[in-house]
Amino acid sequence: MIVYKSEEEILVMKKSNQIVAKILSELKKMIRPGIQTKELEQYAEKRAREMGAVPAFKGYRGYPASLCTSINEEIVHGIPSSRKLRERDIISLDFGIVYNGFYGDAAVTYPVGEVDAHAEKLILTAEKAFFHGIKQFKEGNRISDISYAIQMYVESQGFSVIRSFVGHGIGFSLHEEPQVPNFGFPGHGPKIKPGLVLAIEPMIALKDWRVEILKDNWTAVTKDRSLSAHFEHTVALTRNGLEILSHLEDEEVLESLKGSQHA
Repeated sequence: MIVYKSEEEILVMKKSNQIVAKILSELKKMIRPGIQTKELEQYAEKRAREMGAVPAFKGYRGYPASLCTSINEEIVHGIPSSRKLRERDIISLDFGIVYNGFYGDAAVTYPVGEVDAHAEKLILTAEKAFFHGIKQFKEGNRISDISYAIQMYVESQGFSVIRSFVGHGIGFSLHEEPQVPNFGFPGHGPKIKPGLVLAIEPMIALKDWRVEILKDNWTAVTKDRSLSAHFEHTVALTRNGLEILSHLEDEEVLESLKGSQHA
């Protein structure tokens, strides 16, 4: 069942998503050759708690960390470790929190130092695919209109969309209905109407879209070990139209949350 959010609930969700956005922007400044992925995870958890939030991923369905760090061919759910980033790597950071009872969730893919043209284009395509998708996030359209727009753009750039993982509703829980695939034919699924909040997240591959899960039972990689990129925002349809809740806006407001105990 889809749980539609009131305007007031969406305002609280915006606060939770702004915390996520702030932390991801801070992590970007830390990305460099030689840093360990567990250092990124430790920083993200510390900052979330400073702002009165609780990391959403840690312990969720048994996941052992607060941040997902997926490198190169890793699509999603990479577990932070002592592994060090290297020049020419790309890394996807997926982070979620709970604040005042509402979830925030977003993901980005960053280059580590200088990367080749294929990696650079892949990262940019994942981000642009999200924006192509949200053009269809409007009242009267259906969920698969978003999916179709993402797939068509990604494939027009010569890449493939991952089919094993999807976007989702979000709010009172980390994963709510409806599912939002990044592929499919238009005109299917629930109709979009105000109050719907979604985590839309293109996950794409340089080559083949097929997936393999590593022995840690979490890390998903491309079966052919080609590069993968991931880009995610939490978005809401309000009475005034589309709003990207996890787009970083007011850093002063975020700083005012520091030390809050409302999570």
